[in-house]
Amino acid sequence: MKVTVKKKENTVPVVIGTEFIKLEAAMKFANATESGGMAKAAIQEGEVTVNGEVCTMRGKKLYPGDRFTYENITYLVCIHEAE
Repeated sequence: MKVTVKKKENTVPVVIGTEFIKLEAAMKFANATESGGMAKAAIQEGEVTVNGEVCTMRGKKLYPGDRFTYENITYLVCIHEAE
C-alpha cells in the first residue's frame, strides 16, 4: 500500500470581480500590506513571489488561479461568480 502525504495548503483567497488584478493592488486588497507604498517597496525589494518565482513588477497582472506569497502567506486569486 502506497501512502501519499500532502502538505496542507494555507492559502488566503483574494476574490476579484474583474478579469485580472495588478500585484500591487492585490496586496493592498488582501490586506497583505497596510498601504500601496509598502506593497511597492516589498515588490521592488524582491520579497514577493508570484506562482513560485520572485516578481519585481508591481504592475504584474494576476488572473484567477495565480498565487502570490508575501511574508510566508500565500494568497490565491479567485473570481467572483455572478449569480
